[in-house]
Amino acid sequence: MNGPPNGAVRPPRPTGLRRFTTPRPPREERCELCGTALAAGARHPHLVDTDKRALVCACGPCAQLMDRSAASPGRFRTVPGRFLSDPGHRIDDQAWESLRIPVSVAFFFRNSALDRPVALYPSPAGATESELEEDAWQSVLDATRLAVHLEPDVEALLLRRHEGRTECFLVPIDLCYELVGRMRLHWQGFDGGAEARADLDALFTHVRGLAREPQESRP
Repeated sequence: MNGPPNGAVRPPRPTGLRRFTTPRPPREERCELCGTALAAGARHPHLVDTDKRALVCACGPCAQLMDRSAASPGRFRTVPGRFLSDPGHRIDDQAWESLRIPVSVAFFFRNSALDRPVALYPSPAGATESELEEDAWQSVLDATRLAVHLEPDVEALLLRRHEGRTECFLVPIDLCYELVGRMRLHWQGFDGGAEARADLDALFTHVRGLAREPQESRP
């Protein structure tokens, strides 16, 4: 699928990352590299096209073949499936406020094509980019040991400010855009509404169940 993972929403039809942010009728999913039908209702691999800054649906063999970490580097990188947590992080109120995120959840990743960090948060319009100052980004990196594990383009730091504290996870980038799509689908009013908050609670419960604290050395 085509489109930039930078929050832009361009008409006329959903493409690229908007596949995760625009409601659409059910249809058969196919590998975007070889055309093989993907199992209905089952999760399938995603690749990041680093040239186009887009997520691509893939079958297992194509994901393995096109993975940038294979023998010869290429434009495609497979989105990994790991979830890490850092319950001892030091992202305090001051650090959160420096990010200038108007809602309670955001995710951050390093975009290798742009050669800079990107901060996005869910909104009624989809994934919205926050202008991220280098000092603010560095304050997040310095405050969590997950920073040294973060892989550019394919993983993100997912933060949520909730009930007076901040949760911090390292997650696959496609989950972040799934989150954006779910929020947009249920969003009501100024703050998202009860249904969106309940869906957000369910997603973070899922993430907590999968996340593990990292090993000391970088993988």
